[in-house]
This record gives sequence, C-alpha cells and structure tokens, in this order.
Amino acid sequence: MKFADKLFLVMTALLTLMFALFGMWMLLSDFSRLLDKEIERGNEESRMFHFLFEMGYQSVEEFGEEYAINRTLGSITDSVERGGSHVFVVGGDGTYIYGGEYLKSMGLAEEAGKLTNTLNQEDNYGHCIRKLNDGYYMFTAARTDIADGGLCLGTCKELTDIYDNRQNLLYRYRVALVCLLCVGGISVYLLSRYITKPIRRLDRLAGRIAAGEYDLRAHNKSQDEIGALARNFNRMADQLVEQMQKKVLEAKQKEDFTAAFAHELKTPLTSIIGYADMLNSMKLSDAECHDAYFYIYSQGKRLESLSHKLLDLVSMDKNPLVFKPVYTMALEENLRITMRPVWKQRGISGKVDLEKAILYGDEELLLSLFYNLLDNAVKAMDKQDICFILVKGTCLGENYEFKVVDNGRGIPSEEISRITEAFYMVDKSRSRKEGGAGIGMALCQKIIQLHNGMLKIDSRLGEGTVIKVTFPMTRHQYEQRQGKI
Repeated sequence: MKFADKLFLVMTALLTLMFALFGMWMLLSDFSRLLDKEIERGNEESRMFHFLFEMGYQSVEEFGEEYAINRTLGSITDSVERGGSHVFVVGGDGTYIYGGEYLKSMGLAEEAGKLTNTLNQEDNYGHCIRKLNDGYYMFTAARTDIADGGLCLGTCKELTDIYDNRQNLLYRYRVALVCLLCVGGISVYLLSRYITKPIRRLDRLAGRIAAGEYDLRAHNKSQDEIGALARNFNRMADQLVEQMQKKVLEAKQKEDFTAAFAHELKTPLTSIIGYADMLNSMKLSDAECHDAYFYIYSQGKRLESLSHKLLDLVSMDKNPLVFKPVYTMALEENLRITMRPVWKQRGISGKVDLEKAILYGDEELLLSLFYNLLDNAVKAMDKQDICFILVKGTCLGENYEFKVVDNGRGIPSEEISRITEAFYMVDKSRSRKEGGAGIGMALCQKIIQLHNGMLKIDSRLGEGTVIKVTFPMTRHQYEQRQGKI
C-alpha cells in the first residue's frame, strides 16, 4: 500500500473516531442535562403535591378521612397536573385511592406499585424511569402518615418526547457525520496526495538516476523535512556520482598502467630476445658480439631499474615510516655534491640554496624525491644558450617550501594534471630515449603524500617549469595531520 493511501486511511479513521466520540459525548451530555431537569422538576412536583396534600388534608381532617382525602385531591389536582403529570394516591393496603384508572389503562400500575413498595420511614421519597409500551415514563412517590395506615402520593409523567428527540438528534447526527466524512475524506485524500507529491517526484527521480541519468537533481527548495530530504538526496547523488567517477578513473588508470607496463616490458624484452637469438644462431664478429652483449646488458639494467621503482611504488604504503629530524643543510650538501657533475656534463648552471631549518621525515625518501625532480628538470633541457636549474628552500611560518625551477621546454597545461600517473610521459619517445619509464613523478607524489606535503606545478611551453613542494616543519604538525594526536 502506498504512503498516500496509508495517510488517507489513517486520517479518515482518526476523523471518524474523533467526530463520532465528540458527537456522542455532546448529544449524550445534552440529553443527560435535559433528563436531569425533568427529574428535578418531577421531584419538585412530588414534594409540592406532598406539601399541598398535607396542608389541605389537615384543614378538613375533622370531617373524616375519606372526605378529607377527596376534598384535598379535588382542590389541588388541577394545579399539580398542569405540567402534564398525573397524580395517584395509594393506601396503606396497596389499593389505589386516586388515579388508579389512568395507571391501569396505560399499563403503568405495576411499575407505580413497585416504586411505592420501596418507600419506608427512612427513605420516604423516590423516583424511577421505565420504558413501557414503547414509551418512557417517570414515576415519583412520597410517603405520608397523616391518614390511618399511611398514604403514598405519586406522580406519573411521560418522557417519551425527550427520548424521541434524542433519537432524532442521533439520526441527524449520523447523516451529518456521513456527509462530513465524505467531504473530509475527499479533502484528506487530496491533501495526502499533495503532501506526498514531492516524495513521489523524488522516487521517480531516484529511478531515473538509477537508470543512468546521473546529472538529474531534486529542485525542492522548501525548508520543511521534505526539502531537507531533497537536499540530502542531492548530496548523496553528488557523492555517488563522484565515487563512480573516481572508480571509473581508477579503472582507466589501472588499465593504462597495465598497458603501459606491458609496453615498457615489451621494448627491452624484444631487444634482449633479438640479440640473444643473434648470438645463438649467427656467427658474429667480436665487435658485433660486444654490441649485442652491451644491448642485452643495458636493457636488462633498464628492466632492473623499472622493477625497483615499481617495488618502491607498491611497498611505500605497506612499510611504516619513522620520522626523524632532517636538516636542510645536509640535504643541500647532498644535492649539490650529487648533481654538480651531472650539471657540468650537460652544461647547466645549477644552484641549491636551502634556508636553514629542521624537518621531520625520512631523509632517504626526501633525497629520492629531489633526485627525481632534478632528473626531470635535466631531461627537460633543450639545446640553448643558457640552461639553469634552481633549488630554493624557504621557511613559511610553520611550513617549509621547496622550489625546483628550470628554463626547459615546459609542460603543456592539459598534461600537468596527469604527470603524476604511473607510466605517463609527456614526450614518450624522448623519455624512453633518455631512459625514463614514466614512474618518477608517481614516486614523487607518493613520497609527498607520505610526508603530508603538497605539490604544485606551474609550467609554460618554451619557458620552463616551477615545481613547489610544501612540508610541515614540526613533528607536532606531522602527528596532527596523521591523526596521532
């Protein structure tokens, strides 16, 4: 069952119960009030009848009991029965002295006798209501001892009109309740459909997104719970789409990685197999054998270097690093000694200038990072009059920034975002010619991430490249970024 139908049924049931209970309470309370008034009026008439009878009886008692009773009833009956009541008098032996004919003709004598029999000296007033002959009657009675054996003075009044009026009101209320529920039910149904309309729209939207329309979003701007649900739904859809795009990108990167890795293996293996086959199947001169051995050796070393870099790339995350103080002056000296002969051989004007500071990290990995960056800078140099490479280190508050600047060929802007992917090379033919495999920048990115650093690359074709690497400079920052404190 749909939510709108459930809401309609629940609201209709609640309305029915509320109106029924309220209406019944209102009608019954009104009827009870009217009935209480009639009972009170009947008791007042009974007491008045009792008072008038005793007063009249005492005034003529000297002329005899029978005369006094008849004379008194004759003088007061009209005034008592003026309100629609009928009076009756029962003697001490249970015989009707007055009003018995009316009671017997109406079939009320037995009920009146039952009431008078319940009266005694302690409880000399009483009343009751009985349903007789499809009518409702109220009997009141009072006992008096002014005559021999005592008398019971009573009244009988028909209350059928009150009960009929109650039945008529109940019937009209039922009709009104049915009409009200029809109108209210229709209103509740329309209201439930209107309230659940945004939910149905969101349901259809979820189905369309599940079918592949990932750019769709909910446009409910209300500030209620449904609006909040729509906004959370949009955030969820954005996160799912982002995760899907990441998964697609990761799958593509893995596919590219596999293809590039296979290609990188194919080239040296082809050379090794080819030259090995020549040595095995052909008679070569000493010079040709030397060349074949050299190619086999160089390509083998290339495969060895590739395997070491791949192992480094895979194992970095698995081996926990122990951060120790690293002095920038030691880094500067190591880089200067290592790169000086390379720069001299290539005719490059190089400079390493690191401001004194203490970092926390793995010194060997940091050196590997800068060797790779500087190696790439060297390979980016074309034949030109002035070639320079600058390594600059600067303290920036609690961070330390390294800059590697060169005036090489530069990197196309559309390629910058991909150069940290494994096996990705901007110029594949030049990179392979210079012994590159496209793993160096991937290693650099991994080392920077392990040290909680940030990498930024600015480059222009034909003008050069500026690579900025920023590290936190205190142990506290390292531990804070790694979630240790």
